Amino acid sequence: MNFLIALAPEVVLTGVACLLFVMAALPGAGIRRAAPWVTLLALLAAGLMVGCRMTGWAEPEGVRETVLLSGFAGYIKVISLVVGVLLLLVNWPTNRDGSGNPTLSLSSEGPEYFGLMLLSITGLLLVASANDMILLFLAIELASIPTYVMVSISRPISVAQEAAVKYFFLGAFSAALTLFGLSFLFGTTGSVTLTGVANVIGGWESMPGWLILGGMMLLAGLAFKLAAFPLHFYAPDVYTGAATPLTAFLSYVPKAAGMVALIRVLYALAGGMPGELPQVFVTTLWLVAVLTMTVGNVLGLMQQNVKRLMACSSIAHSGYMLTGVVVLFGAASIVDRAGGLAGVLFYLTAYGLTNVGIFAVLMMLPAKPDPFVYDGKVPPATTAETFSDLAGTGRTHVGLGLVMAACCFSLIGIPLTVGFLGKFYLLRPALAGEFYWLALITVVNAAISAGYYLRILATMFLKEPRAAAGGVEAAAEPVTANLRTRPLLISAIIAAGLGVLLGTYLDAASALRTLTLNSLDVAPRAVDSSSEGELVASLSE
Repeated sequence: MNFLIALAPEVVLTGVACLLFVMAALPGAGIRRAAPWVTLLALLAAGLMVGCRMTGWAEPEGVRETVLLSGFAGYIKVISLVVGVLLLLVNWPTNRDGSGNPTLSLSSEGPEYFGLMLLSITGLLLVASANDMILLFLAIELASIPTYVMVSISRPISVAQEAAVKYFFLGAFSAALTLFGLSFLFGTTGSVTLTGVANVIGGWESMPGWLILGGMMLLAGLAFKLAAFPLHFYAPDVYTGAATPLTAFLSYVPKAAGMVALIRVLYALAGGMPGELPQVFVTTLWLVAVLTMTVGNVLGLMQQNVKRLMACSSIAHSGYMLTGVVVLFGAASIVDRAGGLAGVLFYLTAYGLTNVGIFAVLMMLPAKPDPFVYDGKVPPATTAETFSDLAGTGRTHVGLGLVMAACCFSLIGIPLTVGFLGKFYLLRPALAGEFYWLALITVVNAAISAGYYLRILATMFLKEPRAAAGGVEAAAEPVTANLRTRPLLISAIIAAGLGVLLGTYLDAASALRTLTLNSLDVAPRAVDSSSEGELVASLSE
């Protein structure tokens, strides 16, 4: 019973997902229209439970061997549920029969789709608090496996099924690597819990080679979830094949699950003390961070399809976040290490908000679909996906153009946006920890990324609209706040508004920063309790 109480938010989400699967067996458009409302209520209920626990609910007894209800887990759950609500609004069916929207074609499979969405978010929440390695592995796969099915059913065209197959087989390969690495941790230490592994490793003077090999396998397996080099190559094909709202979901939930799992596992490998991680892991993380951000940005400069561009952008942002992970485990000072972790947590929030805004805008801009021909047929999507689709839309849809501008500036890291603060909170501890080359490469890559983000804005505001088939100029279709488009408008406004608010209103940014600083207790022995208050105070200056 205590275990169910400890995981009450996850139990609610799982129960509602099962309810949605049952609803899918019932006929009628009313059932399909009710499915997103049921999903929204489940996310809000789970968020309320997490909020109550963070503000006073005691941890149930006898659960720490399986789950850790730390501030770190609470922060990840709150942010995941907030972004999850925005992602739900982006995926909201706008067709009158509840079968999807101009990009998402679900037919009668809407309830299953939203049930799978809830299961994936549940996996992310479980990753944040799982202490048992078996539960951690199952949580990582729960965050990923539903997305394979979602990609397949998101559009009834061959390119979506092809993307799903590629995603599935590569995901199975990464799952095998992750499980193999976890088996090495168990076989070497004799413990199935992350805290047990940390306690055993903390008593050793040096790490045995078998454990280093297992740790490298874990890094490789989790690199797939992050779309980090060298397991990044699937992302452009999968992002392009999936429906646009699902692409927004893929760009955040599996990535966040991979990043959280990586931090939790590396804490265990470091014996619960981040500064004790063997140098071979720190060096590997340094190289992966540099190659990931560089490859992602260089590939981004070559893209003509905006969704492929955003896939490359996603790869690059994984590299930026890995910069904070390098500082967390490689810096000599405890203050710098904690600053690296807080920077990763802040950046994960900033990236989730701004990414949702960009995809929401793409869904509300009309497409000129004649260049999109797959197997001789035009796909069912009628929203923007290429640069030619975006041409002139910043002038015909001024409000959406401004939202896109705010989100693109944030992803670049322009001052007065939350993305700027995100990069600042990553670079400051990197410089303080004397990772000068890593900080320089991150800044150079941020400048390179401006090339393709500004290209999006230049296309929207400076180019003339492309002529449609037959030489007739495509007419601008106004976007109005009616019942069918309101969820998309709400998600775009909230995402862009929060991004600007957190970037310009420093008190709001400080509140989020304080929340990240209070979420540094990833695992036992991570921060000495006697110095935790002093640490937070020093980081808040």
